[in-house]
Amino acid sequence: MEIGISTFVETTPDVKTGKVISHAERIREVVEEIILADQVGLDIFGVGEHHRQDFAASSPAVVLAAAAQQTKQIRLTSAVTVLSSADPVRVFQDFATLDAISNGRAEIMAGRGSFIESFPLFGYDLKDYDELFEEKLELLLKIRESEKVTWKGGHRPAIQNLGIYPRPVQQPLPVWIGSGGNTESVIRAGNLGLPLVLAIIGGSPTQFAPLVQLYKKAAKHAGHDSSKLPVASHSHGFIAEDTETAADKFFPSTQQVMNVLGKERGWGQYDRSSFDAARSFEGALYVGDPRTVAAKIIHLRKNVGITRFMLHVPVGSMPHNEVMKAIELLGKEVAPMVRDEISKWEEEGNEES
Repeated sequence: MEIGISTFVETTPDVKTGKVISHAERIREVVEEIILADQVGLDIFGVGEHHRQDFAASSPAVVLAAAAQQTKQIRLTSAVTVLSSADPVRVFQDFATLDAISNGRAEIMAGRGSFIESFPLFGYDLKDYDELFEEKLELLLKIRESEKVTWKGGHRPAIQNLGIYPRPVQQPLPVWIGSGGNTESVIRAGNLGLPLVLAIIGGSPTQFAPLVQLYKKAAKHAGHDSSKLPVASHSHGFIAEDTETAADKFFPSTQQVMNVLGKERGWGQYDRSSFDAARSFEGALYVGDPRTVAAKIIHLRKNVGITRFMLHVPVGSMPHNEVMKAIELLGKEVAPMVRDEISKWEEEGNEES
């Protein structure tokens, strides 16, 4: 069972002061967070790609590379790379370079993205949303399979027997499929035999169990060994010494972000009752003291089949020292509890890891 962190490197106004830190300062903070995550024994750190004012990381590979030589063990991934509006050649080259700097710790998490700003920015039409992803993913996988590539599609100039460099340390460079729970994307990942990441950020996490089963079924039907395919979750949360403190610290920025997005997307108002319901044992928020958060992750592993858990923190802008403390608690207290319990559970003959 792998445990780690994901972040979107947000730069929203501070809820108390209204101050907005610069993109540069927040990026430097995230590098410090990655280094700490490595030091406390976490397995994975993911940085999301966005192209709007309230997110600082438009180039996750560059941010991750800044931490790569200052870390030793932690794996470094995008969360996600918006592949539909990217050039797969450059994506591969960027992450192969990161793989070299980190000596084999880079991963790509490819997705279509829930935000659409990158499409007009890079000259793509939203009507091609699905087609773009399928075509770009096909090319990305072809590049990782072979040094020389011949390929033709409808949205990018053709490639005729050209070499793509550098080649990564890992063979193959890991490519995960990120999904918000779309059935088609889950089946696609299974058919291709690619690891799956589910954004479990609402409702009851156990509702994702049928999607994991569908993914495994599709993989098996396509001839892949489904028992060897990892499944990850990306879920919002925060950890403090006691549960009420964690909730009180995490709610204000979460509410602010959810209501801003709510206005953009037509959602209802996000209030404390919605937040408290989501942080209940059956909810999708992993907020509380270390024992509370560990118990929820264990429940997710046993009932959904998740083999990698990524705590998304912060949501919105929170004090850097509080985020650092949450990362420390996740690595030093939560992760050991989860690993010990899951190890015992598997030794008793339960589901494969």
